[in-house]
Amino acid sequence: MASHVSDETRRNAFASDDSDARRDASYANPFAPPDQLEPDTETHPRSLFGEILDWMLAPLLLLWPMSIAVTYLVAKSIANGPFDRALEADAYVLARQIQPVNGIAELRLPDATRDFLRADNVDSVFFQVLGTRGELVGGDRDMPLPHDDDRPQPGIVEFRDDVLRGNDIRVAYTTVDLPGLAPGRDSESAQPVLVQVAETLDKRSQLANDIIKGVILPQFVILPLAIILVWFGLSRGLAPLHALQSNIRARRPDDLSPLQAGSAPPEIAPLVASFNDLLTRLEQNMEFQKRFIADAAHQMKTPLAGLRMQAELAMRQDVSTEVQRSLEQIAMSSEHAARLVTQLLALARAENRATGQIFTRIVLTDLARLAVRDWVQAALAKGMDLGYEEPPFPVEVEGNVVMLREMLSNLIDNAIRYTPAGGRITVRVRTDDDDLDLVHLEVEDTGLGIPAAERERVVERFYRILGREGDGSGLGLAIVKEIAAMHGGALAIEDHVYQESPRLAGTLVRVSLQRVFPARDKP
Repeated sequence: MASHVSDETRRNAFASDDSDARRDASYANPFAPPDQLEPDTETHPRSLFGEILDWMLAPLLLLWPMSIAVTYLVAKSIANGPFDRALEADAYVLARQIQPVNGIAELRLPDATRDFLRADNVDSVFFQVLGTRGELVGGDRDMPLPHDDDRPQPGIVEFRDDVLRGNDIRVAYTTVDLPGLAPGRDSESAQPVLVQVAETLDKRSQLANDIIKGVILPQFVILPLAIILVWFGLSRGLAPLHALQSNIRARRPDDLSPLQAGSAPPEIAPLVASFNDLLTRLEQNMEFQKRFIADAAHQMKTPLAGLRMQAELAMRQDVSTEVQRSLEQIAMSSEHAARLVTQLLALARAENRATGQIFTRIVLTDLARLAVRDWVQAALAKGMDLGYEEPPFPVEVEGNVVMLREMLSNLIDNAIRYTPAGGRITVRVRTDDDDLDLVHLEVEDTGLGIPAAERERVVERFYRILGREGDGSGLGLAIVKEIAAMHGGALAIEDHVYQESPRLAGTLVRVSLQRVFPARDKP
């Protein structure tokens, strides 16, 4: 039991490691083919335009608030400079007004100086003068004092931030060493006169806000313009990719010529060169495939034709009835096999729509008339009336002569095989009165018809309706569908009611193709 559990645990571990390896491989190579990824993993690669746009706009949007913060700090520094210089001047002016009187410092403040100190606002500017023993000489008593260690030397103004009556203030302070002060018994404890001038930060904040507004408001206009310019520049930068995409999409399926790598930007040139190399290898593979299909069909049809000929020659001899039936069956089977090989070859060519098929202007009415002529003998052999109808003017399409002839031959062959002897088949080429750019190629018969529920399946390869007589292979309508798709056409299967009572619905098969006009006849 222990060994069993150990083996199972080991297998689960290996399976987990294998799953992790596949997942890591999918992340390492996002361009891997689908069969190299996990079957239940659906990846959605991001747009290159969106990826580059994100990487360009994300730093811009992240740096914008940072620039606002830095601008605010710089604005505050700029705003502090002139106000600090004004406070420094006020402190010097105030210090010059201190005079020794009878050994005591006295503040003689002229009216002009007082008005200068109170010029802005009595509630925003403060001053204080303290004597040598800390007594108030003049100004506001409740102004905060600096630390004893922070007192500057006489004649030097220093600054500090403090709080007065709940308001943030900026203080400029200095000391004055007055000569001639009478020494007293406490002269040893005497200190220089302290002079302080302070103001609130309202004006500084207002100036900083004005600077911020002057700098930030234009950015609200510049930022959207920058985003628009980035969008426009990125669109212009990716224009060669869109041009390359349009060039590839506009190509015909059979156009395997290389792209013009000389006109591509240097960043895209390696991609174009790789794509051209892929086109070259694809063209070579298609040529090999075409040669193989042609050789295989030839090698298979030749012995089948010989087998049929030998069977027909043997049937002319005097043989027993059983041998005669066997020879007839061999001849019929070889004919059926040869027809099957021909249809498989046509289906392979039709499904491979980029095998270098040459499209030219074709007079569809002439092609249909010649195709009907080829099947007259087969129709007469079953006592059928094979008719042909066409408009009184030639109708042209652009396509491959061999493939369109094969398509029409399969339609007529199907009609003959599945219509009872003595029936009627009509091949028709007609234009569309509602859409002059369309031409319809129709084959209608008086057979049993195709039930509506079976019409989507009869165009599948090797599908045959159960209970139907006939020696068809089930490839005819599949070939018709592929050739119609190759030419950009559409296949439709409908009923063809050919008598009123009893109503017997035959089959009407319609292939709609794009019509082309000579320059002088275009309506």
